[in-house]
Amino acid sequence: MSLNTIRRSIQLRELAHYYYFWSYSDSLILFVIVKKLKKSPKSVAEEILVHFPKETGVVDSLEVAGGGFINLTLSRTFLQEEIQGLCLYGFRFPPPLHFHRILVDFSSPNVAKEMHVGHLRSTIIGDSICRLLEELGHQVIRINHIGDWGTQFGMLIAHLQERFPDYLTEDYKLPITDLQSFYKESKTRFDQDPEFKKRAYACVVKLQRNEPSFIRAWKIICDVSRMEFSKIYSRLGIRISERGESFYQGLMESLVHELKTKGFLEEDEGRWIMWGGSEGKDRNPPLTIIKSDGGFTYDTSDMAALKYRIEEDKATWVIYVTDAGQVTHFHTVWEAAERAGIWDRAKVRLDHAGFGVVLGDDKKKFKTRSGDTVKLSDLLDEGMKRAGEKLREKGRDKELSEEEFGAIEKAVAYGCIKYADLSHSRNGEYVFSFDRMLDDKGNTAVYLLYAYTRIKSIARKAGVTDRDLLDWLSHNSLSFEHDKEQRLAKQLIKFPQVVERVAEDLYLHPICEIMYEIAAVFTEFYDTCYCIETDKMSNEKKVNMSRVALCEATATVLKKGFDILGINPVSRM
Repeated sequence: MSLNTIRRSIQLRELAHYYYFWSYSDSLILFVIVKKLKKSPKSVAEEILVHFPKETGVVDSLEVAGGGFINLTLSRTFLQEEIQGLCLYGFRFPPPLHFHRILVDFSSPNVAKEMHVGHLRSTIIGDSICRLLEELGHQVIRINHIGDWGTQFGMLIAHLQERFPDYLTEDYKLPITDLQSFYKESKTRFDQDPEFKKRAYACVVKLQRNEPSFIRAWKIICDVSRMEFSKIYSRLGIRISERGESFYQGLMESLVHELKTKGFLEEDEGRWIMWGGSEGKDRNPPLTIIKSDGGFTYDTSDMAALKYRIEEDKATWVIYVTDAGQVTHFHTVWEAAERAGIWDRAKVRLDHAGFGVVLGDDKKKFKTRSGDTVKLSDLLDEGMKRAGEKLREKGRDKELSEEEFGAIEKAVAYGCIKYADLSHSRNGEYVFSFDRMLDDKGNTAVYLLYAYTRIKSIARKAGVTDRDLLDWLSHNSLSFEHDKEQRLAKQLIKFPQVVERVAEDLYLHPICEIMYEIAAVFTEFYDTCYCIETDKMSNEKKVNMSRVALCEATATVLKKGFDILGINPVSRM
């Protein structure tokens, strides 16, 4: 493998990608290439410099440093032109090299149970992944695979029949505000009353036979849950389409028939199982496709769902956003689907974006003082309360209208909850702490929201409108003479590179990191480089339009980051 071969294989777009990478790290270590060429790092670096394009318009200088590093200096003209384009035409990602129709399975609460803190991560991470991939130009299908079918509905319907016998009345609305308590009541009776248990099992059978009165009861229960779910999604700004387990009931029957006919199922102590990967000591446990009582399982519905997503939704990429504990389950489902000819890994990409648990201050699973799971609605209410208190401490309620204060209160409350989650690596645990989330110092949503409003206020204080800036940019070029201006510009052009990398591995925290870096570098720039100067004698205001444009470019990039994270910034705080 020669250096000429390497050089010829680099396409124009990939070369631009490397420029961004180098500006991001300031140097490129060549050890990977060195291993293949069996040469010293320094000699490989020197040879690359010989073959490097001379007139790129991007790089001012290249030099080999010790240890096999190449130090690269970006052209100031390139930086100025990039930021000028950003100001004139807005922030746009290039179209994807490989377009995907992507289905993202996230949130997935269970009917008759309230959404709790355990659903927080799936909902927030899943929504942000969707926003990211939509931003990059892919077609995204957002699916809420809710738990709306199963044996638990037998006890719920039996309890409903006794508590509310007139439920079959036309336009009947279930007079229940706390479905969780209703669920607990029915579960207690199911566990303690043998006669009730018998009736519950009978209800399941009739529900599965689609008897009208039982379907009606099931729909009533689902509707109550659906209304509660929609309140949470509305508060968090989540767009998602429901397609629960019940959707796949008929499909599971045809799937089971297909698997049996092709000989993939094995009988095991009354149940029918299917193995995923090849035999060996590392083989995952088999899937239970049919239980000993003839019923289907989560394994069956997940196989049917994958088949539908590939064959009917025409998805070329499916992403499951669930807790990390389900990774073995999904990999076994995928292996079984591959065996059955349902999934072709060369045509469809499958990913499990797993995540760790949310911890309390005691470093244990986050729960209430009584040991119960924290309701998501209560968590959001507490966030609003804490955010309001923090803003009042700063006197914002006296400076803003009631409407403005309410908008900021929501932006801070929900933004800090989302950012605290997304700023941590999703595969790890994190400690949920409102005190840390609402801190206006450090890598928090509050710090970034304040930074954004501060940046947006600069043009306003200068008396420069969007129209004024566009007119100036149409007739003038930006000029970044100061190293702080250049450093900020470099940070801004890193952002697309970071986003594209995140789109590959689906770890979102680097977006938070680059946003925090941009805000920190902006502060250095603003403290050193005056955008507005006032003459002490005449009181005349002098505006540096190039720097105001750099401020607006910074706000544009931060706004794009907020959009991907699902956070709503405000222009005043």
